[in-house]
Amino acid sequence: MDLALPVSRDKAALYAISEALWESFFGNAPEARRSALAALKISRELYVEYGAAFALAESGDSSQSQTLAADLERRFPEDTGVRFSYLPSLRARLAVDKGEPAKAIELLQVAIPYELGMPRSAIHGNFGALYPAYVRGEAYLAARQGAEAASEFQKIVDHRGIVVSDPIGALAHLQLGRAFVLSGDKTRAKAAYQGFLSLWNDADPDIPIFKQAQAEYARLQ
Repeated sequence: MDLALPVSRDKAALYAISEALWESFFGNAPEARRSALAALKISRELYVEYGAAFALAESGDSSQSQTLAADLERRFPEDTGVRFSYLPSLRARLAVDKGEPAKAIELLQVAIPYELGMPRSAIHGNFGALYPAYVRGEAYLAARQGAEAASEFQKIVDHRGIVVSDPIGALAHLQLGRAFVLSGDKTRAKAAYQGFLSLWNDADPDIPIFKQAQAEYARLQ
């Protein structure tokens, strides 16, 4: 007899969203899109929709991400997380993709008082904590402002208890290395890359972001 407890549709969709986000951060865009769209077929719950929108934005699917962002704004206009974390992060990420890093940084200003807290997406779906800082760091990288980018990624490194197992916890080390390269600080850049590669010592060798990190680190030698 199967005594397993049933899994709700929302929870099943959140599992798929977590997979989509991991794939998007790791550079597997087709898999990220597949998982995100599969999750949306199961549920359109707030955190499912936000996670899908972010995974799609991170994977370069700006059109669907914008549609989901607009839907979140329409359905949850008074939700604190939506107003001060989810939508600013989404719209800033899309602005970075459009080559508008200054606009992204401006959009994220409203998130600053809240970003060291635990958004409900992190509690219910284990993702989303410190995403405003991560996206702001990406924007500063795109703007070639290494010192400012390093400050944002250092927030994530310094607050691992907030991000827990979210992939940005490890990726912040890689991004920190990239920020130090921009700043001309080769010694600290190498240390940051080493930190990332050490954390991913047992990673599958064909993960795109892992291969990129290895290649970038090799160029520092």
